[in-house]
Formats: sequence, structure tokens, C-alpha cells
Amino acid sequence: MTKENESPEKETNDQTAEKKKRGLFQRIMDKVEIVGNKLPQPVTLFAILMGVVLLLSWVFGGVTVDHPGKAAGLLDADGNPVDTISVVNLLTKDGIQLVFTKMVSTFAEFPPLGLVLVVMLGIGVAEHTGMIAVALRVFVSKVPKYLITFSIVVAGMVSSVAADAGYVVLIPMGGAIFLGMGRHPLAGIAAAFAGVSGGFGANFLPTGLDPMIAGFTEPAAQILDPEYTVNPLSNYYLMAASVPFVGIAGTWVTEKIVVPRLGSYRPEKGLDIETPTNEVTRQEKKALKWSLIAVVAVLILVAITIVPENGLLRGEIDPNTGSPSFAPFYNSLVPIMFIVFFVAGLVFGIISKTIKNDKDVSDMTAKSMATMGLYIVIAFVAAQFVAYFNWSNLGSVLAVKGSNGLNAIGFTGTPLLVAFILVASFVNLIMGSASAKWALLAPIFVPMLMLMGYSPETTQAAYRIGDSYSNILTPLLPYFPLVIVFAQKYVKNVGIGTLISMMLPYAIAFMIVRIPMFIAWIYLNIPLGIEGPIFYP
Repeated sequence: MTKENESPEKETNDQTAEKKKRGLFQRIMDKVEIVGNKLPQPVTLFAILMGVVLLLSWVFGGVTVDHPGKAAGLLDADGNPVDTISVVNLLTKDGIQLVFTKMVSTFAEFPPLGLVLVVMLGIGVAEHTGMIAVALRVFVSKVPKYLITFSIVVAGMVSSVAADAGYVVLIPMGGAIFLGMGRHPLAGIAAAFAGVSGGFGANFLPTGLDPMIAGFTEPAAQILDPEYTVNPLSNYYLMAASVPFVGIAGTWVTEKIVVPRLGSYRPEKGLDIETPTNEVTRQEKKALKWSLIAVVAVLILVAITIVPENGLLRGEIDPNTGSPSFAPFYNSLVPIMFIVFFVAGLVFGIISKTIKNDKDVSDMTAKSMATMGLYIVIAFVAAQFVAYFNWSNLGSVLAVKGSNGLNAIGFTGTPLLVAFILVASFVNLIMGSASAKWALLAPIFVPMLMLMGYSPETTQAAYRIGDSYSNILTPLLPYFPLVIVFAQKYVKNVGIGTLISMMLPYAIAFMIVRIPMFIAWIYLNIPLGIEGPIFYP
């Protein structure tokens, strides 16, 4: 028998021995991946879920619960007092008309779609000129290797200051950085996804989420205390302090679990992946220098629109707080990111000679859009599913019934806070919008915990923790299909199960870190943020 004939058997034996060495948790993740990948492809899965929602709306049509805002005297969009929430049957004449007449607008107005495509237009120029690749090579050469994973996870958390743009920008960069280091790119994608989505809410910087969440907490608190106000930064200290701990946890999971499980990376045939190199030519350094100068110039112009009192992107003065609104700036972050990437890529391309005329620029943007074809198809079915789910009120009714059930159990004190975090994380699996979930849960839990001596700010902080770590486990997250598309650039057969199995350790680690930290914060009675007391007098 020749050596060539012996090698397949030896390889099989080696693989069997390797599997036996894998720990219990690794074997569990293997099972999760196998089961998850047996699910249909994302397009088919969302199409099936559309049918399931329609069927459930027919089965449970008319099921009614009291609206959580009823006691607060909240009004609906027409100015009428809210009373109840009922499951709406979408298989009636009115429901079917709604499905067909809103199909195009539902797709066109799907929030992640426009954000992704607009940012990718700018990124397309920056990518195809070579600017991003050169910048990543410089980054890898300057940052100590032992800090790169930590930097990616933390950058993911900080990216929430730019709304959801971190999903579009940082996650593919994580894969590219790891590939450039000779490591498995899926590990980089997982680390970035963990920071952007699993670490959601933890940030050194205030974001648009802070006033949005506080805007629902305050009226919920006023159910019991009409004069109560909630500072938008009332959770800032806890959220900022969470960043290094979540970053360390994410780094540990990446290095100790994900990287060993993925092993070394060997590109599959048919994948268009450039061989990574750390060499940077003098011309590339010059082009990168001028592109950075261009970015600084753009950022200075942006600052001029928000710093002066009459800045173009500053809103009106809030009569209640006396502070200006920065809502126009927050709502402009996606166009700003498009301009930053476009200008940086354009300057780099001109100086590096990768752009010779305007046709090159248009070709680069077209190539960028061509890579998004699968995502656009997924976005169409995902948008319809999300719309059906919202129109049917199934998620709202389920959230209210679950919350009422937890209340009926009779938990008190810290166990109730922990149980509430777990309920929020479960609801997060079926409802993607942070504000929509909190609009339903706040009127129930904020007054309830105020009666038990906990401040509205404490309940709000508990919700924000629960609304973070489970993001990375649900295919219903609007950006979940996009992450799969990014991963399939490197491994063609990546499916839902592959991604969930990679992200499950991060979710568990973040939960283990953030819940005990929150409990310790309560027992030490440390202010949660600016005007963020733990206890309610």
C-alpha cells in the first residue's frame, strides 16, 4: 500500500481523535451548528416565517390584553386613549389588502436596507481603490497583536454612536483584519459582531439610544410620580464602565473558544480572496496620508455644523432642559459616513493611481452594489416578515403576557431584576426594536419596581442589559442576514447554525459579566449615571 493510499485513512483517524479531544461545550456548539444549518437558507426561512405569522394571526386573531400604557393615559396615533392590544388577523379581506398594497413600500422603507446600501456606496470606493486594505495593513503593523482582538470588540461597542453603521463597516473589517494576520476571518467577524451587537448599549460615549430609552422611562415613572424626570445620561456610568469588562470577555471567547474551534483558514475554490500581505509601498503610504488629511477636513466641516449655536445640524433648544437637540446630526450619521468613506477612497485612489477617471469611480460603486445582491433579496423577505409581525400585534401580545406572568410569580428585589433581564433578553429574540420593546415593558416594570424601592433608572439599566447579549443569537435581527453574507465571502456554506454556534459563547460570557456587575453596582449603591440613583425614595 502506498503512502498516498494510506493518507486518507490517517486523516480520518486524526479527525476522529481531534473530535474526541473537544470539550463538552465545543461538542454542544457543534450540535448547535449542525441543527442550525439544517434550517432553510435565510431567504427561504423568512418566507416560511411570513406564512407562519399569517397563520398564527388567523389562529389567535382577537386575543386581547390590556395595553401597558392604559393606566398612564397614553394616546394612540389618532389621539384616542389606549385601552387594549389585540392580535390582528391578517387573513381577512382588510389584512390581505394591507399585505399587497404595502409590499413595495415595506421593502423600500425597511430601515437596514437604505443604511446598508448608502454606506456601501462609500465603502465601495474606499475598498476598490485599496485604501481599506492598506489602512488595515498599517493598523495590524502598529497595534500589538495581543490588543487587536480587544480593539475590535471595543470598537464594535463604541460604533453604536454611529447608530447601526457598525454592522456595515466594522464587521467586514474584523474579517479582513484577521485574514491579514493569517488567522481565520470568521473569528474576526465574530469578534466584531459580538462588540457591535452583543455589547449593545455599553459605550464610552453618549449615543442616540440614551435619550430614546429615557423618553419611554419617564412617562412610565410618572404613572406613580407625575413630577418624576429621567436624565438621558442616567445610565452612563454603568454603561461606560461595562466597556472594558465586555471587551475582555469578548477577547477571551475569541481567543480561547472561537479561534481554536475554527482552526486554520484555507480559502475554498471559487472564492475571490486576495492573498493578504503586510507590505505597504511608499506611494500607498503617501496616498493613505492624504486620505487621512481629507477625512480630518471632512470631520472639521461636520464639527462646524454642530458646534456653533446656529450650526446647520443642530436642532432647536429643548424648553424643558435648555439644551440643544442634536437629532438632525444623529439622523445624518449615515450620509456623513458615506461622505467620509467616499472622499477618503477618492483621494487615495487619485494619488495611488487606482482611479484614473470618473468611470473608475462609478465602476467601483457598481461592484460594491453587485456584492449586495443576496442581501437585497434577503432584505425583501425579512422586511415583509417584520411588517407582518408588527401588523398582527403577535409580538406585543406575547411580550405583555410574558411580563404579566413574571409579575404573577411574585419575585421581589434583586431576583426580580435578574428575572426581568432574562425576560428582556427573551423578548429581544422575537422583537428587534429596542424602543418598541421598552415601550411595552416600561409601563409594567418601572412602576412595579418603584413600589419595591428601585428607581426607574435602575429598571431601565436592567432592560438595557437584557436587550444586548441575546441580539447575536436571533435570526430575526435585521442585520443577522448581512453578517451571514459577510461570512460567506470567506466560507461559502456558512449558515444560520454556523453563526449562532459561533456567537453563543459570546452571549453566555456577556451575560455572566454584565448581570453580576449590575448586581454588584446595586449592592454598592453606586450612581448609575448623571442623576441616576439606584433606589427610589
